[in-house]
Amino acid sequence: MTVGHVVSWRGGPRTPAWIRSYRLRAVAADLCGAGIGSAVAFFVRFGGLTPYVLPYLLVSLALPVVWTCAVALNRAYEPRMIGVGSEEFRRILQCGVALTAGTAIGSYLTKTDVARGYVVLALPLVTLLTLVFRHALRRSLHRRRAAGACMRKVVAAGHAASIAELVELFRKARYHGMDVVAACVPQAAPGEWVAGVPVVGDLSDVPLAVAQYDADTVAVLACPEMDGQALRRLAWRLERTHTELVVAPALMDVAGPRTMIRPAAGLPLLHVEHPELTGARQLVKNVFDRLVAVGLLALLAPVLAGLAVAVRVTSPGPALFRQTRVGRDGKLFTILKFRTMRRGSEEQKITLVSDRDGVLFKIRNDPRVTPLGTRMRRHSLDELPQLINVVRGHMSLVGPRPPLPEEVARYGDDVRRRLLVRPGLTGLWQVSGRSDLSWEESVRLDLRYVENWSLTLDLQILWKTWSAVARGQGAY
Repeated sequence: MTVGHVVSWRGGPRTPAWIRSYRLRAVAADLCGAGIGSAVAFFVRFGGLTPYVLPYLLVSLALPVVWTCAVALNRAYEPRMIGVGSEEFRRILQCGVALTAGTAIGSYLTKTDVARGYVVLALPLVTLLTLVFRHALRRSLHRRRAAGACMRKVVAAGHAASIAELVELFRKARYHGMDVVAACVPQAAPGEWVAGVPVVGDLSDVPLAVAQYDADTVAVLACPEMDGQALRRLAWRLERTHTELVVAPALMDVAGPRTMIRPAAGLPLLHVEHPELTGARQLVKNVFDRLVAVGLLALLAPVLAGLAVAVRVTSPGPALFRQTRVGRDGKLFTILKFRTMRRGSEEQKITLVSDRDGVLFKIRNDPRVTPLGTRMRRHSLDELPQLINVVRGHMSLVGPRPPLPEEVARYGDDVRRRLLVRPGLTGLWQVSGRSDLSWEESVRLDLRYVENWSLTLDLQILWKTWSAVARGQGAY
């Protein structure tokens, strides 16, 4: 069983002190964002205080409270949204759209003369500032979680192999805030440990483990012993302590937008849609990719010219490096990059490859890389010419890593699904560790993207790429 995304079960979780503190700070951030936004809109639109603008001054003073109430009504302060996922930001955007539309419709129905310039400026600005402050608050939480604070104590129930995988995933992605403190497995042996986590009993001992370790969450992994009836009884027992119950489905890396619960014959059936690899959404993605790539090429033209000159001056050879890569549906194309290696690097690669195993060839301190190439690779500047490949339709802004033909020749059937979409200038692999990832991790991330891609996911990855490139972690 491979751990997928975690689906929340019915039941009210306890509220640890750090969650109460975080929600108070979120409320303060929303009030602050709305206050700044309404003040800026007021002074930009009206310029100062006059009797005419007194009603708008009162509106500006009331807007932060109204905005915070709207955000609360849209449940954007729920603990399950803290720290991860896009749902928190999506609900804030919904509030901005709803208030703007409500104001427009209300003024039309009541025939109230409203300063449209103020409304058009105030509500989008309030929404934007709230998103910025919430993002800063989330980054602060992630830093605290990286230090081991603000974590949920989790009791995991399932088979040992599944629990070990869950523990490994949570340890790698500590920003999720899940810390497995105990495990319950079928036919538990005394003194048994799983991935450094103590096994405290079998599946019937989950409530006792919750009490013993003061856990606030139980994660149940798919196993035959935990059928629907057993899961329902466990939920009843945990309901008394208001412990949150989450279930990790057996489906691998299936994102929420592809799943929907539809009742049939009184049963809540989980429907899983097939990934949409063609059609209108793919056309929108292609148009978006080309427009953004053309814009970036025009904006970065001086930078590209300066890097090309620097490559030619610092080492003999051409500025651009051309290499055959495999694109969508196995079609070959020529990828463009700034040259970061010395002449004869391909011949020297044969010696280096002979000492290594695995499909993906990446090594630290590669002796073939020039000093300038090392700095360019650290911040992915050598990959900027790939924007030309995006304009030509060979690549996408976001997608799986573009593989070499010799790598594709060693692919298994599952891995070949990476070739169903265009390779990307960036991707989940770029924002999740880059060359520090193992081959298995790289494949898992690429397949996750292929299965769950959307324009929203692309925008999220592009946003995260800036910080990943700035840090330069895992680039060599």
